[in-house]
Amino acid sequence: MKDTGQGISPEYLRTKIFTAFAQDNARRDGTGLGLSIVKSIVSLLHGEIDVRSIVNVGTIVTVTLRMFLPEKT
Repeated sequence: MKDTGQGISPEYLRTKIFTAFAQDNARRDGTGLGLSIVKSIVSLLHGEIDVRSIVNVGTIVTVTLRMFLPEKT
């Protein structure tokens, strides 16, 4: 996922990005749950999540999940 919004501060990325109900900017819409829920689901699926952001440029969120082919019987 990629956006061209306000971006996320480096300090928030380091300390609170996956914390439920936390927001980098409390004056913006939202509850601060989105990435904490995504992180929980990705962890349950043994995947990885990477968030890169630049303030005033935007954010890129990459989710990587391992996919296995079923064994032939």
